[in-house]
Amino acid sequence: MPAWLGIEGLSGDAQADRRVHGGPDKALHQYPVAHYARLAAAFPATRDLLVPGSIGENLSVPGWDETNICIGDTFRLGDTVIQVSQPRNPCWKIDHRYGVKGMAKLIDEEGITGWYFRVIEEGSVEPGCSFELIDRMTPEVTVQALLVIWYEHRPEPEQLERLAATPGLAENWGRKLLDRSLRLKLLTDVPPINETPPAN
Repeated sequence: MPAWLGIEGLSGDAQADRRVHGGPDKALHQYPVAHYARLAAAFPATRDLLVPGSIGENLSVPGWDETNICIGDTFRLGDTVIQVSQPRNPCWKIDHRYGVKGMAKLIDEEGITGWYFRVIEEGSVEPGCSFELIDRMTPEVTVQALLVIWYEHRPEPEQLERLAATPGLAENWGRKLLDRSLRLKLLTDVPPINETPPAN
């Protein structure tokens, strides 16, 4: 059955906490269906619950994952045009949903987070409609590449600044990257402690 996909997301799709969910940069969430097997292997008691859609995604297309989706990628989905904006940040509600501890942490640590789209052109979508890549601006900035650098202990500040300038990246992620770059630069600029007292 067709549904309207607007700037704020799919018609009839509501988010419980709008402070951290939803909004134009999180209008649509895609989660790779292949990741469910990895989750079931790690948490076998949840196997029957781990079905497509249960992580909270409203889009799942075989063949796409964090290694071949890039920030800023633009797709035609049915009558709409959508653009990859940021990775998903898994939260504690995933553990609550499946009745286990540690699933959200595993998703985060393994970088199997899925990602969000913003809507460039509104329109009608339905199950089985077209999903076609129509533009790729930054082939080097896959979702995986962004997450790998973000989780480095001390990435190069310049690396973070380059990522922050990635076309299509959500504004909040750009701010996070620049803030961390600034903190790392401040740490670098702190002079070492001289443990030997100066001579009189």
